[in-house]
Amino acid sequence: MRTELSGRVAILVAAAALLVVVAGAGVSVGTHTIAPAEVWRAFAAYAGADDHLIVREVRVPRTILGICVGAALGASGALIQTLTRNPLAEPGVLGVTAGAGFAINMGGALGLAGAQPAKLGLAFAGSVLAALVVYAVGRTSPLRLVLAGVALSSVLAGVSLGMRLMLPDVFDRFRFWSVGSLAGREQVSLTVPLLVIALALIGAMAVARPLNALVLGEQVAHTLGGHTVRTRLGVLVIVTLLTGAATAVAGPIAFVGLIVPHLARRPAGGSIPWLMAYTMVLGPILLLVSDIGSRVLLPTGEVPVAVVTAFLGGPALIWAVRRYGAVSL
Repeated sequence: MRTELSGRVAILVAAAALLVVVAGAGVSVGTHTIAPAEVWRAFAAYAGADDHLIVREVRVPRTILGICVGAALGASGALIQTLTRNPLAEPGVLGVTAGAGFAINMGGALGLAGAQPAKLGLAFAGSVLAALVVYAVGRTSPLRLVLAGVALSSVLAGVSLGMRLMLPDVFDRFRFWSVGSLAGREQVSLTVPLLVIALALIGAMAVARPLNALVLGEQVAHTLGGHTVRTRLGVLVIVTLLTGAATAVAGPIAFVGLIVPHLARRPAGGSIPWLMAYTMVLGPILLLVSDIGSRVLLPTGEVPVAVVTAFLGGPALIWAVRRYGAVSL
């Protein structure tokens, strides 16, 4: 038991160290690469040079945003996969991301999505409604849940696209947001959404232990003193908060919530608390690596990070379907 615990701690520490390295690379690497020594001087001996401004005003906030959004998407994916016992589930596939995006576009058309708190509230409301619709339609089976989520996502994405095409003002306001990206997001106030993500991540760790009992079955959970309805409701609220806040600040980024739990599940060894801990570290690593790739893939400009995650997530989804099909976790 002690050896197993030591191994899990060692893996978590190694993943955290890798996250620090990737975060450092995210501050240094880009269309304009800045030497690590110059990055250090931007903090230790700030002189107002262009490189120092880029580091402090652009890349560090962007890296912090990537860490928070990656942790939010990874944790929400792990929660929704565990709750539904469906290895193909993730917030994007289940329509939660599309619901948040549709609500923000609708709010823009109605003039309600000006300030960042308004966007956060709209994203949260859209996520809740989408989650309720998908769950109501597909609660009888994991496969039906995924199909309902994909169908709702397609409908909401089509309606959102139609709104942007018919309303030029909405299109101009949200064209940079409609494809998930970390570029340019550091220019807006991130205090409220990042605080929401931080509190929701704490909630995710708090709900991990009762969820661990729920995975063993409702009878076992009741025997251990668990409250199944309260646990399910708590998980849905936390997933909605994480996905809504992440979508509000970075736009719709799919597949991170699908890939990361599969990477974390083997070292977690069936423990939901450890699964949550791993996803909160591996999610930022995946998103930051994708973001670095989005900066250097094209010599003429950046590719939205959602394009890179989709490129990685497509094969991952095919692999998951071939391996699991409609079988529950």
